[in-house]
This record gives sequence, C-alpha cells and structure tokens, in this order.
Amino acid sequence: MPVTAPAQRTLLYSLYCGVSALIAPFAWRKVAGKLRDYGLPEERVRERLGHASLPRPAGRLIWFHAASVGESLSVLTLIARMGEQMPDAEFLITSGTPTSADLIAKRMPARCRHQFPPLDTAAAVNRFLAHWQPDLGVFVESELWPQMLVRARKTGCPLVLLNARLSDKSVKGWTKRPETARYILDQFTLLVTQNQKTAANLQMMGAAPERIRPGSNLKAVSAPLPVDQDALAKVRTSIGARPVWVASSTHEGEEETVLEAHKTLLKQHPDLCLLLAPRHPERGDAVEMLVKDAGLSCARRSKGVLPGTQTHVYLADTLGEVGTWYALSPLVFLGGSLREIGGHNPFEPMQAGAAVITGTGHYNFAETYAELTALGAAVEVQSAADLAAHVLEWLEKPAAFQAARDAAKAFISRQSDQLDKTVDALLALLPRKGGQDG
Repeated sequence: MPVTAPAQRTLLYSLYCGVSALIAPFAWRKVAGKLRDYGLPEERVRERLGHASLPRPAGRLIWFHAASVGESLSVLTLIARMGEQMPDAEFLITSGTPTSADLIAKRMPARCRHQFPPLDTAAAVNRFLAHWQPDLGVFVESELWPQMLVRARKTGCPLVLLNARLSDKSVKGWTKRPETARYILDQFTLLVTQNQKTAANLQMMGAAPERIRPGSNLKAVSAPLPVDQDALAKVRTSIGARPVWVASSTHEGEEETVLEAHKTLLKQHPDLCLLLAPRHPERGDAVEMLVKDAGLSCARRSKGVLPGTQTHVYLADTLGEVGTWYALSPLVFLGGSLREIGGHNPFEPMQAGAAVITGTGHYNFAETYAELTALGAAVEVQSAADLAAHVLEWLEKPAAFQAARDAAKAFISRQSDQLDKTVDALLALLPRKGGQDG
C-alpha cells in the first residue's frame, strides 16, 4: 500500500506543539522522577528525552509503541510471527512504564529490544527518530501521541494503528475537533480495529474508510501466562481431590461479595476451596482480615503456607503467578467487574482453558464480553447470590461447563486465524530491501 501525503496541520495541532514545548520541563521532571524511584539507571531514564541507550541494528526495523503492560505483552506474539516470516527484520518496542519493561525483558522475542518512548515534544521525538529510523511504526490500541505520529510520518515511515480501541469518552472528545481528528488519523496508512464499533467510530472521526480493516484482539492471541509447574504440583498435592474455583484480580469492595458467595457454596460443597488472588498483592493483610471476618479459614501464599484439607480460602497474594492458578482450576471469576472498575483481560484465563464469570462493570471490555456471553464462553453476575449460582451450576453440571470452555477455546482459535491476516497486512507495508515501497 503506497504512502500518501497527509492532510494539512491544524491550528489546534500547532497550539498543542507550542504548549508541549512550554510544559516539557515539568513533564520531564515528573516522568524522570518515577523512573528513578523505580531504580532505573540514568541512561535508561534519558530515553524519555529521545537519547537511545542501545545502538540501532542493521537492516529493516519495525517499531511497536504501546502504553503499558497489557498492550506491550499483547504484541509479543505478533512480533514472534512476523519474525518467523521475516528472519532479517529487527524489532523495537517502546512502552512507558518500568513494569512493562521488566515483563517484556522476560518474554522478549528474538531480534527485539525495548526502550522508553520519547516525550511528545519536537526535540525528544526528533532525536528518537534520527537514531532509530524505523521502517514501519505500529501504534497499539489508543496511543495517539500527535507529534510522535506526525514527525514519524514526515520521515516517510508508514504508520499503523493496531488493535484500535477508543472509549466513548475519547470518541466524543475527538468528534468535537473534527479537523484535528482527521489530521491525526490521516497519519496512519492502515487502521486495524478490534471490532466493528471502533471501525465505525474511526470513520465518523474522519479516517478514510479504505484504510480501516477488522482484525483480531491481540490480547486474545498473546502467549499463555507462565505456569510454575513445581508450585502447581505442590498446591495440587496439598489440596488433594477437593474442587477448586478461582477468584482472580479482585479489587477493594469485591472480596466481600466473593466470600459471601463462597460461604453459600460451602453449604452444598463443604470441601470446596476458593483460591483468591487479589489484583494488588500488597492488599494481602486487608484481604486476610476480610476472610477471617467472614468466619473462614485462610492459608496465605506470601507467607509460604500451603492450603490444607480444611482450608476454606487460599489467599494467593503474590505477583506473576496467576497463570499457575488458572492451570489449577478452569472455573474462574474475573474481578474488576463487580464495581465500575472496567474489568480485566478475559483472554488470559481463556487461553489456559478456562470459562469466565464476570460482573457487569467491565466497560473496558464491553464488546468483548458481549460476544463471549452470546457464545456461552462467559456469564455475567451482579450479586453474591448470582455468583454462587453460576459457580454451583458449573460444579454440578460438567457438560454445561465443558460447553462453556469449548466456546472460549473456539473464540481464541478464531482470533488466532485473524492474526495471520494482520501479519500479512503489516508485512505488505514494509519497504522492500533497497528502499522500494512494499
């Protein structure tokens, strides 16, 4: 697909550039402070000013920019597939948080490196682009940094908005500024959306229809979460033949509902064990108190205690082990959804073979859950009684539970098929060797 000239810059974009220059010292102080507080060396902190801490590799370089952990990890499978088809290609991932940098480092595909992105100022972005000279830029989800896009596009680098997802609030804001929205979207050669709603919104915001195409949700095809087989074996042995259900990524105000549901379930299944994994492990003390206040016995993972034959709740207040817990039980309630929190990624438990129970406060994944519930791969609950009823149904009706798991597996498989088409579309934009357009 040839790269065409973008629309003319707007007054609002010019104003944004001017304001960016004025507030740059304050923005730099804030982001640098956070990175230093994390313990990063100064060389890495200065990446936010566009100073690279690594050399540019020889050959064609494909640059992926993502916001944070979820978006960053979602592109790793895509990079791996692209790398298989183009063994001479090199890859760069930029993301803004040190947590994402750490996780990416642990799962980095071949020929890939990570940097923190430049601040969205002329000096930082130009310095970044002059060093890395990307041949293709891929921006993930809703990372629309105006100067980064416009200045990268001016270098002749084709840009793609991948896994595009815009909130209703964001769409409403952009549609109030139609000329600027059109100008920003016109920087992209291709816009690959998660769903039809986003495609329609992008077109309404001024994106050229011929540049929009449907794609898979990258988070649905990310590599499965790691499983600690040794830890899994120990917990399985200690629990024995008892049935287990998992409540994962719960937030403050949700554990009470989960524990009430578990108490109801224990009346019919007194040997049932709940594995409770709060989203923020530092809340372990508070959650343990909630368990005890509910009159339930508790074994706490962070203290090295394994669940016994009479343990009602195994409190998994640790980081990076949720993949192990999904391997322990495919019956999962996913938190961040009993209150208006936005929900969490349902694809992680589904990739482990689970079916998912969710609350209704999952607005960040609203369209995904609409499809999953329609397929029978997920169910929604609003109360402790609802939650207990659905867990009980899946415990006592294994055929119905297996049907839900099969539906989840089929959904993931369809997303994987769509990913191959996305890879082909991206590779078609990459200039051929010798500088000719692809």
